[in-house]
Amino acid sequence: MKCGGCVRAVETTLLDQPGVQRADVNLVSRSAWLDLTAGEIDVDGVLKALADRGFPAKERSLDAPIGAVAARQALPGWWQQWRQLMVALVLLLLSVLGHLSEAGHLSLPLIGSLPFHATLATVALLGPGRPILVGGVAAARAGAPSMDSLVGLGVSSAYVASLVALVWPQVGWPCFFNEPVMLLGFVLLGRFLEERARFRTGQALQQLAELQPDTARLLLSDGAIREVRVGALRPGETVQLLAGDRIPVDGVVLEGASAVDVSSITGEPLPLQAEPGTELSSGSLNLESTLVLKVTRVGAETALARIIRLVEQAQARRAPIQGLADRVAGRFCYGVIGLALATFLFWWLFGAEHWPEVLQASAPGMPMTHEMSHGHGMHHGGLGSGASTPMGLALQLSIAVLVVACPCALGLATPTVITVATGLAARRGWLFRGGDVIETAAGLEHVVFDKTGTLTLGRPLVTDVYGDDPDHLLQLAASLEQSSRHPLAYALLQEAQRRELALLNCEDVRTVSGLGLEGQVEGASAQVRVGKPDWLEEQGVAIAPTAQDWLSAAEGSVVAVAVGAVLVGLVQIEDQLRPDVAPALQRLRSHGLALSVFSGDRQAAVQRLGQQLGFAAKDLGWQMLPEQKLQRLEQLRQGERVAMVGDGINDAPALAAADLGIAIGTGTQIAQDSAGLVLLGDRLDNLPEALSLARRTLVKVRQNLFWAFGYNLIVLPVAAGALLPSHGVLLSPPLAALLMALSSITVVLNALALRLP
Repeated sequence: MKCGGCVRAVETTLLDQPGVQRADVNLVSRSAWLDLTAGEIDVDGVLKALADRGFPAKERSLDAPIGAVAARQALPGWWQQWRQLMVALVLLLLSVLGHLSEAGHLSLPLIGSLPFHATLATVALLGPGRPILVGGVAAARAGAPSMDSLVGLGVSSAYVASLVALVWPQVGWPCFFNEPVMLLGFVLLGRFLEERARFRTGQALQQLAELQPDTARLLLSDGAIREVRVGALRPGETVQLLAGDRIPVDGVVLEGASAVDVSSITGEPLPLQAEPGTELSSGSLNLESTLVLKVTRVGAETALARIIRLVEQAQARRAPIQGLADRVAGRFCYGVIGLALATFLFWWLFGAEHWPEVLQASAPGMPMTHEMSHGHGMHHGGLGSGASTPMGLALQLSIAVLVVACPCALGLATPTVITVATGLAARRGWLFRGGDVIETAAGLEHVVFDKTGTLTLGRPLVTDVYGDDPDHLLQLAASLEQSSRHPLAYALLQEAQRRELALLNCEDVRTVSGLGLEGQVEGASAQVRVGKPDWLEEQGVAIAPTAQDWLSAAEGSVVAVAVGAVLVGLVQIEDQLRPDVAPALQRLRSHGLALSVFSGDRQAAVQRLGQQLGFAAKDLGWQMLPEQKLQRLEQLRQGERVAMVGDGINDAPALAAADLGIAIGTGTQIAQDSAGLVLLGDRLDNLPEALSLARRTLVKVRQNLFWAFGYNLIVLPVAAGALLPSHGVLLSPPLAALLMALSSITVVLNALALRLP
């Protein structure tokens, strides 16, 4: 794929195939992500359809290995790229020498002769120009003309016209064999520079892939250690990690204690203290001492592979702002060919006759043309200086129109910026799920926060217990909560562990979303419920007046425990604010965002937190069930673009319903899967940084689109000769080719500027 027209053609072809529900095509990575209907897709048929349209492709397995080797295999063919650059430079050098020889500045009769230039142009078209000509013809025959079609048509037109003038001098056309040579030289040079710049846009993803080492130290049952490929590891095996080793797979620490740098995955600056039982992700760096790790996930199942897959998919998903550019790019080549034809007919049949001075101005020896030809490496016999007949002038201007047009800039304007932004974000531990998510994030007006685990650390502690037998109360509660990932469950389990209470076996445990858990606990005479006091009362549990008084005085969250209809006791659990929450909220407010808190926690706890963080009473919601959060969110969305920030299972509906769901990466998997933006780290100050990146990204996209549209709107009329009668401005085809290349490169370099602080 070379331009936006190619992207449109590939996308249309894919969507026409049975079983393809959605196709996201990325011009930068030259890849496509498909959403398929199970059981109805014929991948071979899809590949054949693409090949028939002139876009040969191959299937890439999602289970393909990642790591340094795979990263190196993904690099473009550098020898082919450098060879292309050398050919371009040689063509340009020979063409310039020919011009200098013609002008008498060099004594090189052979190079200055017309047969030499004819031979050089023939070799250029059959050699480095052949892929462009073949690709252009194939694209045109498939009904999707591309940049190759425009360049090929321009180059071949110049060559054929020169050949006619050489064989049939009576037509009175100048020979301009130099022009195809210079055109190809500039096009190849531009493509080399563009490819280099494109490669840099994907470097962040490349660096992520290189975080996984190629080999690991497998610990055998007899204690021996064998160096094996990472791809050969299987879940359940154990590996040894020395200080300084990258962690090759996801696993759980069995032996040892060490500091582990997880910044490359989550963006967290402080190292994680790993000890037996700690889960570690592939790509992290062991800093201090030897660890023994039990393998839990390998290959495509690891956290690192999942992140890379999410980023690749995000880079393919278009932002809505890209829609106009894609629609224009899809029809762009037809419009340019039509304009070139109109330009040719106008100057041949009418323009040169109406303004005869334009032929005098462009004839050899005239001051204006002489200066232009020296300024742009052109001289006698060139399209830029030798148009002495209406046909010659018409050919020159129509070829300039074909060559100066740049569908590449339109096609690259958005995906290059999205590729840079998503890669940059991934290196910092922020996963945007696509260009559409970035555009939404850039336009947010209101951010709603869940409280527990989002504004607070999510690691609350038991601070008080009400009941006749606190130990038995905690034992029942912790036993029922041992399968839950709710932050309050961790507090109960931690307190039970601190008191050295043995956990009891449980059966038929059921989660009541947003309210609590119920199930059968070993030794209990009836069903045990652990959850909100109000919920237990609804289930027929009576709360005595003394317990009500204790409940009213409690400051933190309160969990009630009941066996059947009998209240066993109450547990007060208090969470701690994240240390970075206040400055993060201040930065969000300074960006003009309205903020709210929706929580299932008690009124007193939510109001106290609101006072600490400067929330107005109208911006707080307490004792809210998931459906109530959802209803309130829908009300806000009627007038504003709203984001929801959460981390728990009960947040998943609201995360999915908001304009943008933002999940804290330490939360549950379902919360991450429901969100458009995942913050892998444990720091809330990543949120304003991520939203700031989204805004900067959208600014870059708008700049690129403005440039891409503006360039073509300005340069195409100039190439067609709009300024020739009034100002004598003549755009030569080699200069047009250089401008076309610079246009694409400018778009990519502007995208790369997003990396600057």
